[in-house]
Amino acid sequence: MTTPLPRRRLGTNGPEITAVGFGAWAIGGGGWAFAWGGQDDDTSVAAIRHAVSCGVNWIDTAAVYGLGHSEEIVARALSDIPRGERPLVFTKCGLRWDEKEPMRQAARDSSPRRIREECLDSLRRLRVETIDLYQFHWPDESGTPLEESWGAMLRLVQEGKVRWPGVSNYDLARLESCERTAHVQSLQPPFSMVRRDAAAREIPWCAEHGTGVIVYSPMQSGLLTDAFTAERALSLPKDDWRRRSPEFQSPRLERNLQLRDGLRPVAGKHGVTVGAVAVAWTLCWPITAAIVGARSPQQVDGWIPATGLRLDASDMDAIEAAIARAGAGSGPTRPPCD
Repeated sequence: MTTPLPRRRLGTNGPEITAVGFGAWAIGGGGWAFAWGGQDDDTSVAAIRHAVSCGVNWIDTAAVYGLGHSEEIVARALSDIPRGERPLVFTKCGLRWDEKEPMRQAARDSSPRRIREECLDSLRRLRVETIDLYQFHWPDESGTPLEESWGAMLRLVQEGKVRWPGVSNYDLARLESCERTAHVQSLQPPFSMVRRDAAAREIPWCAEHGTGVIVYSPMQSGLLTDAFTAERALSLPKDDWRRRSPEFQSPRLERNLQLRDGLRPVAGKHGVTVGAVAVAWTLCWPITAAIVGARSPQQVDGWIPATGLRLDASDMDAIEAAIARAGAGSGPTRPPCD
C-alpha cells in the first residue's frame, strides 16, 4: 500500500493539498511561444494518472499552455478516474494569444472581459463546472486597473465558477493591493535553489497574511536534475523556450550545472535523485507546496520521494556550500528554520 503524501492547507480556509502537485506546462506540447518541444499525448495522460495513483491530489495547468491543449489533456487524463478520487484542478488566466501566430508571445491581458472569456473556455476544456483555484498568470499590461481585474476574479467566485482566487508572479505591491479588497488565497512564484529571491520578499509576506504559496520550477526547469547536461542544452528543440533562457546559456548554465553536481552527495546519502533533493529543499521553506512537472511516469517517480525527504542540518550546510561555490542565482540560501 502506498504511503499517503503529506498535505498542507492552502492559505486561509483553503483545501488541503499534497506537498507536491503535477505541473502540466510541458504537456501542452510543441508549436507555441513557450513550448518545451513536442510531446506525446498518451504519455502525458499516463504521467498524470501515475501521479494521481501515487497520491498527488492537485494538478496545475494554464489556458496558455499549448494554447488550450494542456487543459484538454488534463481533462482527458481525469475522465476515467471516479469523481470522488479526482485531484483538484488549478489553472491560470490573463494571457491573450493569436491562433494565427502561435509562436508570438501572448499579451498580458487581465481585463474583466478577457478573464471571463478565459474562465468559460477553461471550464469547457477541463470539463468541470467549477475551477478549484483560478490564478492571474502574470501582471496585466493592457492598462486595466488591478482593482478591476481582481473584482472580475471575485465575481467569478461569487458566481460559483471559481472556488478560490489566486495570483502568480505578483510582487508585494500587487499583493497588498488585492488583499485590501479581498483575501488572496495563494501566490505562485518561481522558486528554486537558483531563483531564491521570493524567499526574501513574497514568501514572508504570504506567511504573515495567511496566503498559501505554491512555487513553480523547483528543479529550475530541468537544470537541477541528474540527466541534464550542457550538450543537451545545445540540442533542445527549436520550439523549446529554454533555448532563449539565460539560465540555459553561458555563464549561468555552467554555474547551474556546477550547483547540480554539488547536490549529488546529498542525493546519494538519501538514495534519491538530485531532482528530489531540489524539490525537498523548497519544501523546507514556509510554503504550502511545489509544482513539479513531468512528461512521463518515470519522471514522476524521480520526484515523488521529495515529499518524504527530510534534509538535516548537514544537508543544508552542503547545499549552502554548493550554492556558494557555484555562484548560481540570487537570494537567501538557507531556510529560516531548518
